Amino acid sequence: MVALSRNVANKHAMEMLLTGDMTSADRAAEIGLVNRSVAAENVTSEVMALARKIASKSVMTLATGKSAFYAQREMSLEAAYAYASQVMVDNMLARDAEEGIDAFIQKRDPIWQDA
Repeated sequence: MVALSRNVANKHAMEMLLTGDMTSADRAAEIGLVNRSVAAENVTSEVMALARKIASKSVMTLATGKSAFYAQREMSLEAAYAYASQVMVDNMLARDAEEGIDAFIQKRDPIWQDA
């Protein structure tokens, strides 16, 4: 109940909790319980594609984003916006932000410095 109610809309969580019905993978994706549903034979290739995509990003930027995501969830809305704004400013001043913008403009893969 605790994890479910923090990951899907209240009406979906309540229906699942009160009925006890099984939920299909497609329905779980539809209501946001999982990110996506894939055929069993494609699980490994889909997971590896997602892992490669994440691994291609700046480690510093990923760590900053992950930390900020969890921190802001515990704040009031006003405090969360102020905090997120400061994190975005700090992130844009990082070397990897400059590299990411340059790489995009030059239509090339970025070379991350993790700084």
